[in-house]
Amino acid sequence: MQFEEAFGRVIAHEGGYVDHPDDPGGATRFGVTERVARENGYRGSMRDFPLAEARRIYRAKYWDAVRADELPAAVRFDVFDAAINSGPAQAIRWLQRAIGVRDDGVVGPATIAAARTFNGPALAARFNGARLEFMASLPTWSTFGRGWARRIATNLRNIT
Repeated sequence: MQFEEAFGRVIAHEGGYVDHPDDPGGATRFGVTERVARENGYRGSMRDFPLAEARRIYRAKYWDAVRADELPAAVRFDVFDAAINSGPAQAIRWLQRAIGVRDDGVVGPATIAAARTFNGPALAARFNGARLEFMASLPTWSTFGRGWARRIATNLRNIT
């Protein structure tokens, strides 16, 4: 999977404008929080946040940050998707735990090499299991857990 296809899948999960009072991320559009939008130079209303700006942010802040193009195809989307929800360092830690290397949250040559030695579907399942376990431990699970679980279930159904 390449970035454009991954971006399309994420946008299908994320949808449009949301400002849930229990979401610590606050106002979001296309899954980009207002804080992230502001950090990346956007100054307008989040209700008007453009899809092209979301694409630019997703590419730089998440896809490129986790070096998705270098990861095994079977786990590429999962790591990208997790980076969006929990940050790139956390997504990389889950990957590193799934492959049994030091979990420092930095994707480097050792992480990439180790990930490439794994059976793709098994790696994706291990990664998603670690992600789901973490998400279920969050205090906001009672509010957002059903949506997170559905999102991860969709990822698991797409393992090839």
